Amino acid sequence: MSTADFCEHLDHGITVIDTGFVRPRFDAAFLVVENGHAAYIDTGPNNAVPRLLAALEAVGLERSAVDYVIPTHVHLDHAGGAGLLMRELPNARMLIHPRGARHMIDPTVLMEGVRAVYGVEVANRDYGELVPVPEDRVTTTSDGMVVTLGGRPLRFMDTPGHAKHHHCIWDEANRGWFTGDTFGIAYPELHTPQGPYVVPATAPVQFDQKALHESVARLLAQRPSLMYLTHYGAVGNPEKLAVQFLAQVDEMVVVARELAQAPHRHEQLKRAFADIYIAELRRSGSTLQESFLREVLATDIELNAQGLGAWLSKH
Repeated sequence: MSTADFCEHLDHGITVIDTGFVRPRFDAAFLVVENGHAAYIDTGPNNAVPRLLAALEAVGLERSAVDYVIPTHVHLDHAGGAGLLMRELPNARMLIHPRGARHMIDPTVLMEGVRAVYGVEVANRDYGELVPVPEDRVTTTSDGMVVTLGGRPLRFMDTPGHAKHHHCIWDEANRGWFTGDTFGIAYPELHTPQGPYVVPATAPVQFDQKALHESVARLLAQRPSLMYLTHYGAVGNPEKLAVQFLAQVDEMVVVARELAQAPHRHEQLKRAFADIYIAELRRSGSTLQESFLREVLATDIELNAQGLGAWLSKH
């Protein structure tokens, strides 16, 4: 397979790498290059590492040129391959949210949680064994912290809402945010005549409606031109997409509260959330068959129902 099959080169030295997780253009990692220095933002799972290294080679850099590996948070579609990747990068430091650092240094509890959610067979197939990152190669970030990549500033913002251990990265060079899951998900196959469609990401177990609104407001306050979503790629019109995204989040919360005591709550949440997403797609002009929409969104419907279910149990 050629790197052209899984890499998209954007302006400002940014390469979008399709990690190959689940299906094409589902899960991305970003390679950022400046003056001969490189950083990875998110990594995908272990199976993505050969693609990440091939992308680096394709832009003409040695592994020693990588200064940073930066997971936005420790969910395994974002950070599962980080430890294995770090083994291949002699000069790289991991920059990680302080709440997530211990899970990268000792991933035992993280892996147990993944097996509990997905089952042992699926967890082993999709993620494999997580590789610990030596503690002396880990630096924790703080809100407002700035690092430089070949002279290019990258600034961190603490962005809870999807997860408490989530940060986003501001790239002044292109006035864009690397958003992980804080700004939702925009699968290319669901783009509408009005542009990308953003579906919320409320996977268990740390969804926080108020914190998510505040995080998105802070991201927009920077007046970004682009958002770089792990699922999937660069999207424009952040202000418009934020309205769509947060309106669906709020509607999900209303429905979840209504169903809090309902029998078979999980299945009812799944049905209700599917209806919310499909209605928004129709408002945006999508004419794709409903069966296709449900198929593409099936994983997110399931995880979002789990996430709101966990939220209801806490409240």
